[in-house]
Amino acid sequence: MTPARQGDSVADRLRAVQELYDRGEPLDALVELIRAEGLSGAERARLDAEVLAGCLGARLDAAAKRGPARRAQAIEVLRPYLATVDPKVKRDLPVGRRVAFHLVETADTKTLADGDALAKLAAAAAEPSRRVRKGLRWYADLPVEVADQSLLRLRPADMVPVTQIDDITWEGGTLRITGHAYLAGLSVRSRRFNRATVVLRGPRWLPPVTLKTTRVYRPEATHDAREPGCNYDWAGFQAELNPFSLRWRAGVRALVRGAKRMLKRRHTVQDTTTWRAEIVIWSRAARAKGVLRGPSIGRVERPAGRRIRDRWWVRPVWTSDKALQVVLQPTRAELTGVKLDGEQIELTGFLPGRPVSKGKARVGGHRMPAEFTPAEGGSVFSLSLSVQTLLTADARRLWVEPKGDPAASVMLEGTPETRLLLGDREITVQGDRRDRVVISGHKVLPVIKAMTWRDGALHLSGEYPAEAGDRDLVLRHRGGLTYRVPLRREGTAFEVAFAPGAMPRFGDTTPLVEGTWTMSVAPPGKYGPAMVPVRVDHAALDTIDEEQRTVGGRVYRFVATRYDVPVLVAAEERPGDERSAAGVWALSRTFYPAEKAKPIRQATVYASFDGRSYSDNPRAIYEERVRRGDEGEHIWVVRDGAFVPPGSAELGLGEGIVPTVVREGSREHYEALARARYIVANQFLPPWFRARDDQVYVQTWHGTPVKHIGRDLPHMRREPRPPVYARQTTEVRQWDLLISQSPWASGVLRKAFGYEGELLECGNPRNDVLFHRDALAPAIRRRLGIPEGKRVVLYAPTFRDWDRRNAAVKLDLADAQRALGDDHVILVRGHMMQAFPHVQSLGGFAIDVTTYPDMADLLVIADVLVTDYSSCAFDFVATGRPIVLFTPDLDKYKSSRGLYLDLEAQRPGPRLASSAEVVEVLRTIDSVSVRLADRYAAFARTYAPHDSGKATARLVDHVFTG
Repeated sequence: MTPARQGDSVADRLRAVQELYDRGEPLDALVELIRAEGLSGAERARLDAEVLAGCLGARLDAAAKRGPARRAQAIEVLRPYLATVDPKVKRDLPVGRRVAFHLVETADTKTLADGDALAKLAAAAAEPSRRVRKGLRWYADLPVEVADQSLLRLRPADMVPVTQIDDITWEGGTLRITGHAYLAGLSVRSRRFNRATVVLRGPRWLPPVTLKTTRVYRPEATHDAREPGCNYDWAGFQAELNPFSLRWRAGVRALVRGAKRMLKRRHTVQDTTTWRAEIVIWSRAARAKGVLRGPSIGRVERPAGRRIRDRWWVRPVWTSDKALQVVLQPTRAELTGVKLDGEQIELTGFLPGRPVSKGKARVGGHRMPAEFTPAEGGSVFSLSLSVQTLLTADARRLWVEPKGDPAASVMLEGTPETRLLLGDREITVQGDRRDRVVISGHKVLPVIKAMTWRDGALHLSGEYPAEAGDRDLVLRHRGGLTYRVPLRREGTAFEVAFAPGAMPRFGDTTPLVEGTWTMSVAPPGKYGPAMVPVRVDHAALDTIDEEQRTVGGRVYRFVATRYDVPVLVAAEERPGDERSAAGVWALSRTFYPAEKAKPIRQATVYASFDGRSYSDNPRAIYEERVRRGDEGEHIWVVRDGAFVPPGSAELGLGEGIVPTVVREGSREHYEALARARYIVANQFLPPWFRARDDQVYVQTWHGTPVKHIGRDLPHMRREPRPPVYARQTTEVRQWDLLISQSPWASGVLRKAFGYEGELLECGNPRNDVLFHRDALAPAIRRRLGIPEGKRVVLYAPTFRDWDRRNAAVKLDLADAQRALGDDHVILVRGHMMQAFPHVQSLGGFAIDVTTYPDMADLLVIADVLVTDYSSCAFDFVATGRPIVLFTPDLDKYKSSRGLYLDLEAQRPGPRLASSAEVVEVLRTIDSVSVRLADRYAAFARTYAPHDSGKATARLVDHVFTG
């Protein structure tokens, strides 16, 4: 929405409409408010343009996806309103909205509501590459028939450049901006018919500044693009700015503004002049312009300024919406000193220019008195701030307001930054990325002052003047996954080193998964309020090495983002044609079909959870075949370096069998699925996969479902069917064999997937290990660090569709420790489809095993299982050991997701709704198990009749030995 202006009637109306939209009010209520009186003709046109491109268009898209009744209702409400809208406003809307509203106005209501034209338009809005040229004009290629072709002509609202800035540097006094810019859907394969010009536009009447801009070869633009089939290799650009172009324009502006102030008998004031950066593109007979935005993470987010003369700076800066600006900025006030005096902090500074004797200061939005004293070349100011007030304050900028002059932001201008330690908190007086003084109070933060890469390990050192005690560096992924590395502390200094390609995990090592890892510090085993974020010392920002490092086929990059926030970015080393939309399109549409035409190989592809782990039914089948000496080619799909599958030697079965590893999404992955005789998976394969006639696709699925899956999910029953419905139907038709744990599970799986092919009720292969507890448990317990003699409780809840970003542990672990004592250990296993939980170790009483590779190992050592709606209850029942169902949200889960079981009538053990009840049952679990023995046995007979340790052998005999 358009930002509000003082006394802006349109902005006020837009705010009110947006509030109704956010509350989910009906469409007629929105239209009634929009059509209310009180606006001029120009204001009415502006309001109509905003709402049609915004909330009304979004509400029409939502109705289009929800069936004929909702579409008809939206049409009846919108048609009278659209008749009152200025035709020019409708013509200048983005093409998808333009066509959709045209159909609402002109098409027969019943025909439009019963058809799928509006739904197709809503889906096509995300496909900017569907464009065609007719003559010298460009048109949208939309999936609907439109009589008036002028409606499809692309207008400025449709031709918005896609931009990214990769570097901003100063070269010999010249500002150089490097990046790429293109029009989505219009390939840029060469320099011909391909121009781009960066233009800086200043306040109103100032003439724009045109930068010397050249196109450069930048294939990364193609690799990063979202559009398949487009080539943007020559979309790169390099623009150069001579600051003199800004100085003379700013000088002219200063003369005009100074004259106006003198006429009003006011003092002249040095002023900041701001230019916004735009790019103008001419490409293949299309012309468009747009804001230059999109900084790359790291150094580009904090571009350096340049002093052009005393107290005058040219600074490239980023706005809150990541748009680039260039400012010519005078230093009207500078900080000269910071001193702690009892319960007050004294700040002093200097204002160059005319003498000032009166004025005030402002910290954030709070105005306070300040002393101003005339001095040589200007004035000195001072002010006092309360320590107690600042200790609880957020970051706030410091301003001074000389009487008669506009407020001036106080700048550092070379004054050292200050950290004042006050117990476990500190007050900092620092500069931001534009050198403006910012004051804040917070916990004492660790600050990185140096970093190096040595032998594949990242070494960090810095200062952390908090209270003594052990601390860990906590690396946290946005999905919740965490790793801890102990800090080495000596006085206020700290050091830490870790190898991101070999992070410890239950006695083994694994690389950091792909994504961004944030850094904080916490006492061992502590999370939540005990964690404090790490920052990079501002003086060290220009010295840190932000270049990529390749270690073991993976790429790592340590950067400071959002100015001083350190993060570690991890990724697989992938060729551009495998990571880009265009490359993936070519692999699936060209390379994969060509490979399918080649002769089939006697190989087997194993895929467990899309290559995320070496586990589950595919693992059991692979190891059984290796145990039998099957020397055929065994290919494991591995995603993000998650594991290294063992060969026969590592499994203790002699030399000879070494599996092949293919990276998920790689060219080798496509080739393996195209030519392997057998495919063994435990969930859906990629959507591009199409089984050939001479392949055997064995779908083992990942357990007997308690909760609804497949076609039984609520969103799969809507009309029209969602795209995932068609994908699932296509996938299921390719299965040659589906395995099942029981007759009951067979019926559920057939119905949920619409499967009509061969089904083998052999039990779950992954459960065979549960019958070898004596042989396997000691090694697993040692790997987890569980002492002998302790009873193991495994707490394994499933995910919640409505709360996947959070994973609070519902079981009160502290209460459990008090009740169960030191002879128990609780293993907490979060679900892979939900954010990883924070688990307090409680002195080793609780262990987070969310990242443990295979759930089956945990079931082997568990003495008691606490779960809710997870399939692991069907697996664990084969052991005869107790199961407790902890379902605090049963009613909500049943109504939201749906269950196949009546968990009260068909439960194998006690079903409880509170943590206190669970803890009490765990304390008396032996007697509870005896009391419910008959119920438990009946559950096992019904839902796990074939789990006897021979399920894998049955499957291998049936599929691989004929």
